[in-house]
Amino acid sequence: MASLRDIVTSASINLLSAFGFLMAFAILRIQPFNDRVYFPRWYKKGTRSSPTRSGAYASKFVNLDCRTYLNFLNWMPAALRMPEPELIDHAGLDSVAYIRIYLLGLKIFVPLAVLSFMVLVPVNWIGDTLERAKDLNFSNIDKLSISNVPDGSKGFWAHIVMSYVFSFWTFYVLYSEYKVLATMRADYLASETRRPDQFTVLVRNIPPDPDESVSEHVQHFFCVNHPDHYLTHQIVYNANKLASLVSKKRDLQNWYIYYQNKFERTSKKPLTKTGFMGLWGTKVDAIDHYTSQIQKLNEEEAVERERVKKDPDAIVPAAFVSFKSRWAAAVCAQTQLCRNPTLWLTEWAPEPRDVYWDNFAIPYFELTIRRLIIAVALFFLIFFFMIPIAFVQSLANIEGIQKVFPFLKPLIRIESVKSVIQGFLPGIVLKIFLAVLPQILMTMSKIEGYPSISALDRKSAAKYHMFILVNIFLGSIITGSALQQLKTFIDLPPTEIPKTIGVYIPMKANFFITYIMVDGWAGVAAEILRLVPLVLFHLKNTFLVKTEQDRYEAMEPGSIDFPVGEPRIQLYILLGLVYAPITPFLLPFIIIFLAFAYVVFRNQVINVYDPKYESAAAFWPDVHKRVVIGLFISQLLLLGLLSTKKIGRNHFALLPLPVLTIWFFMYCKGRFESGFIRFPLQEAMVKDTLERATEPQFNLKAYLKDAYMHPVFKSSDVEKSDFTFEEEKSPLVATTRVATKLSPDVNSSFPVQSDA
Repeated sequence: MASLRDIVTSASINLLSAFGFLMAFAILRIQPFNDRVYFPRWYKKGTRSSPTRSGAYASKFVNLDCRTYLNFLNWMPAALRMPEPELIDHAGLDSVAYIRIYLLGLKIFVPLAVLSFMVLVPVNWIGDTLERAKDLNFSNIDKLSISNVPDGSKGFWAHIVMSYVFSFWTFYVLYSEYKVLATMRADYLASETRRPDQFTVLVRNIPPDPDESVSEHVQHFFCVNHPDHYLTHQIVYNANKLASLVSKKRDLQNWYIYYQNKFERTSKKPLTKTGFMGLWGTKVDAIDHYTSQIQKLNEEEAVERERVKKDPDAIVPAAFVSFKSRWAAAVCAQTQLCRNPTLWLTEWAPEPRDVYWDNFAIPYFELTIRRLIIAVALFFLIFFFMIPIAFVQSLANIEGIQKVFPFLKPLIRIESVKSVIQGFLPGIVLKIFLAVLPQILMTMSKIEGYPSISALDRKSAAKYHMFILVNIFLGSIITGSALQQLKTFIDLPPTEIPKTIGVYIPMKANFFITYIMVDGWAGVAAEILRLVPLVLFHLKNTFLVKTEQDRYEAMEPGSIDFPVGEPRIQLYILLGLVYAPITPFLLPFIIIFLAFAYVVFRNQVINVYDPKYESAAAFWPDVHKRVVIGLFISQLLLLGLLSTKKIGRNHFALLPLPVLTIWFFMYCKGRFESGFIRFPLQEAMVKDTLERATEPQFNLKAYLKDAYMHPVFKSSDVEKSDFTFEEEKSPLVATTRVATKLSPDVNSSFPVQSDA
């Protein structure tokens, strides 16, 4: 078990790391040649240009004003100064809602920490269980936990009462934040400027028709069933191969520019090898080689583009259907269009930049099978990842290291080395193991076939949260405390699981403290330094950039990494809720992380990140649900722990808490969740009426015509009429369909006008 010295060692290492990152950031951000790395958001908005300085030539690249180096922390008050309404206008509601998750944690844990240290810490400290125990190693930190309270003590009533206080306070904060976010979302949608997705519905699983193409079928269906509101539609093409060719050509063009720039600098013909990544093969002239490769791809791209244009099999049974008003789009998106509930499925279209085009080529009937397969694969991924987790947690135990690596015994006996191993190494190794996991989970979400980037982010975050819950939290407790009891744990009946886990929770507080410092303190400081984007920008600026436009495109502002960041916050919230009544000493470490991260990510949202999409905080119900899950788990584990403390049936006083938590979740779900899923018809009508009054001549069809065209077609010479179809006025639609071939469950609502 880690001692106070181990914790101090870990805290010192991580504080020094964080301070080093902050000092490096403070110096690098004020250098003129790094301006586009640390302020790309303002460049993207067009409100900032490259800094120009008079005087020495060096001042164009290096800040020579010594006074600016003295205020190296002035970015913190600057990050907090922007009001929230202005921040929403600047970065969008998604960014503000994400930042408020850190604020939510602070609102929960600051009062909890004060109450815990006032009430529970004295109760825990005056116990003498650990001092009376024989052959037990413990530290002063352990004396602050519930483990130090003697079995059968009436002092456990303090933990029971405070558990109710903690739960009700968490209910209050969660309800208040849900209400605030629901209001913010409604206000944001009401004040939002015109966007294509407000008028557009995504229609999937369009049934085949023997006499009409997909486009004609869509046009016919909506002209008949929405004759007064249908405006236009855009069919979807399977252009994945074409998009791959375009991406490959872009990479080759970057290499061509690199070698062309190199030739202009040195006047010497650059050479490259024709093998993989230029590592082997015949040496050839690099410029001629990439010129021929690009020309070859141009020809392949032209052939593929023509195939997509003419091949009926390239058309996907899905379409983006646009309407004359938001009200009509809301009605269509939120109603069943057909007698058969599996056909003509509608949902709100994601905004154009949010569309994930690769997944539209997946046949709709495959989606359920894919998601079932991924669910099974996720189960096995979580289960088998227990093996490296168990190994990592063995590093927290000196005896475990000595068994696995006996030759290290002399080194481990050195106190400073021992402190580093137990106080720092487990957290950093665990973080390295988890580095590749988000990409695996995102790939799994893509295989499931979700049509938007925002949906992929939310589904990937849900998988990562489940993984963290099972492997990082439960896995660390079980494998780290008693690996030999893992099989016993698996064989336990469900009613015994909370008791078994609860017994081992106090023993793992020190490990989680070190993990919070490594992943939280130093990790957040590394985020603001942006070391990888810094290096990439200067590499591109040196080898690829020739014009200001090239320099603009070389910026990598990035965006909030929601699939990783949100589950990570949820882990800290879970740890805080679990350990608040058990080992309150952990709470200050979580509070420091949340406060520091709040300031850092506010700075990143203001100055750096360029959002990939805007969903108007559609993810908040998931955030709320996961915090409630954490609260529910904390109550069950405390109940299980107290059941082992020989206090009779007093621990049953906690039984109403999980029930109240479930009731609270269901109440909030019914009270707020619909506002994050549906769009009120009243609001839609208000916006439509106001828009018609202020802009009566606005050409909505022209505005929407190319909004949902696949990006690879927008820059091509393909005639737009080949990809966009619309019909506005005809209430009776001409069709080539033979009346006797109509399917009763699909087309029975169509009036038929014969062409004969």
